[in-house]
Order: sequence, then C-alpha cells, then structure tokens
Amino acid sequence: MKIRKAILTGGGRATRLHPITTTINKHLLPLANKPMIFHAIEKAVEAGIEEIFINTNPGEKDLENYIGDGGHWGIKIKFFEQTGGPQGIAHVVNEAKQFIGDDPFMFYLSDNIILGSLKPMFEEFEKSNFDCMLALSEVPDPQRFGVPIFDENHKLIDVLEKPANPQNNFAVTGIYLYGPKLFFETFQKIEKSDRGEYEISSIHSHFLKNNKNVGYKEITGWWKDTGKIEDLLIANRLLLEEMSETNFSNHGTVESGAQIGGKVHVGLGSRIAKDVILIAPVIIGENCVLENCEIGPNTTIGFGCEIKNATIKDSIILDNTLIDVSLSIQDSLIGKNVKLIKKITNEGRTMLIGDKTIIEI
Repeated sequence: MKIRKAILTGGGRATRLHPITTTINKHLLPLANKPMIFHAIEKAVEAGIEEIFINTNPGEKDLENYIGDGGHWGIKIKFFEQTGGPQGIAHVVNEAKQFIGDDPFMFYLSDNIILGSLKPMFEEFEKSNFDCMLALSEVPDPQRFGVPIFDENHKLIDVLEKPANPQNNFAVTGIYLYGPKLFFETFQKIEKSDRGEYEISSIHSHFLKNNKNVGYKEITGWWKDTGKIEDLLIANRLLLEEMSETNFSNHGTVESGAQIGGKVHVGLGSRIAKDVILIAPVIIGENCVLENCEIGPNTTIGFGCEIKNATIKDSIILDNTLIDVSLSIQDSLIGKNVKLIKKITNEGRTMLIGDKTIIEI
C-alpha cells in the first residue's frame, strides 16, 4: 500500500505573521532563500510522492504561478480552491476527495519544517498496514497543538485539540498518513468544534474510539511549526546550518578585500564590495549590492537588495529592500521593497509604517 498522492496546504491568512503576510502568501516566505512550501514539496518527493494537490485561498493565483505544474520536481501538481471559507484543516482534506479517490495519501501542513526524511515514516506505515499514522514531536507549548493521549502502556487512545491542560509535552505535527477511504468516510461523522472548525484531531479521535489501527512515530530530528516570526527565524537558521557546502557558491562579483569564508552563497549579478564582511552561513540573492556592511551569521538576503553601512545577523531580508543606515539589525524579518535610510536633518524621523508593524529602537 504505497503512498503516491499528497495534499499540501497553501491557503489561510497567517495573521500571526502580519504585516508581512498581508502582501505575500505565507507559504512563499523564503527559508534559506527558498519558498517555504518548496521544502515541503521536496520532502514529499523524496518519500515517493508523485502527485500533489495544493489548496489555495479563493481567487488567489500566487502559489500556482510560482510553483507551476510540478515539472520542476518531476511530479504532477494541481491546485484547488477551498470553498466556503476557512472551516478547519480537516475540511481542507475533504475538499480534495475528488483528487485522492480511493488511494492512500499524505496530508502535509506546508508551514511545518522538518530536517529529517519522511521515508522511515512511509516505510513503517506501509509495513504495518496502519489505517492512519501520526508524526509526534516533543514541544514546550503543547496547548497550541493537537495532543496525543496515551494509556498506562503508552498505547495511543485519543487526540485532544489544543487542551488547556495537556497530559504530556507531545504535539501531533502537521504530517499525517492515511489508508484508503477511511478519512472521507469519517469526515461525514464529525461535527465542528466550539471554534467553528472541522478539527483534524476529531478525525483521529474518531479513529481511535472505533478501534482503527492508528500508529505514530516520533520525529527524532528537528521539527517546527512556523506560526510565529521567531519560529521562521529558527527554521531559517537550522536549514542554513544543515545545507551542505555544495549549495554555497559564488556567482557574483566579489572585490578584493571582502572577508568571506565558509558557507556563503552569492547570487548571479550581485556585487560584494571590498569593505564587506560575510559571516557564514549566509545566502545573498541575485542582483544585490553590498557595501560597507557586515552580514551574518544565519542571514538570507533576497534578490535585488541594496545593503550599505548596516550590520545584519540572524535575519531574513526579502526582495528589493534598501538598507542604507548605520544600524545593527538582528532577529528580524524585513519584507519586500522596504527602505531603511538615514535622514540628514535633526528635526525628527519620517516614517511610513503599515498595520501591526513592530519596531524596536
């Protein structure tokens, strides 16, 4: 019973990441200078997935235009709109019923970043003939997630969604494997939760209470749900650290005197001036200009950026941003087309700041 199909999430509004996600789909935010959802697609392909179905917000084409039909990965990708507004992630899966048919499948929340491979989980699912398999991870804040409930023999007996007083520190991560038909049959039997959503935990709880064969596997590597800005920055750092040195190369112009060493990538058309220090790991996108600045460690700069006179570390800078000011920046996520520039007069600063922006001075 090999799994060849997968559903990936691409919708939602990601309000906890405002204001960045008011103008860009969260799943296109770059981690290690690669859209977040690309990491999920690559994990799925490595595990043997051949067809992927991605849900989108109604009328939104950004993901489809950016990702394409899957040919880049040698697979097929289709997109479907989530109808009826946000009704929970179990509803997202049910909306893909026409694509999945009677086949086994994986459901993957694309904002979940893992460092390890999914292959061992797929192999155990196929070998053990499970109806469902859940990926678990130990977390410091389990009340934010679905929490597995075990009996005294550590057998999984239930899953509770966002319990106020969790029984343990484990979370059900956003990676789920399902056998044929059962999910869609069970969806017809659950009701919306108190917050008005069809909870994925309700599906799993129903499985367990009706003696279905539900397995689980702990993610022993690193896993992160990138629901908050600090989570994105941690994911960016760990992905950079994990990348092999073969992924770091110089395709730009580096002037004599620039201090560069280790895992540093410079994109095509970028210019690194002689008074620049790049501290690995760092990725500089295409067509950037860097002068009199120190970048890194754990920093990615999008394409078309101009950075002068600043020190930037542990940060993500999106495309076409201009930073020309003597300023130390760290642990920051800076959006597209941003300008941070020095004002010459002493009469006070001029600012144009969008909703929900955070500035620490």
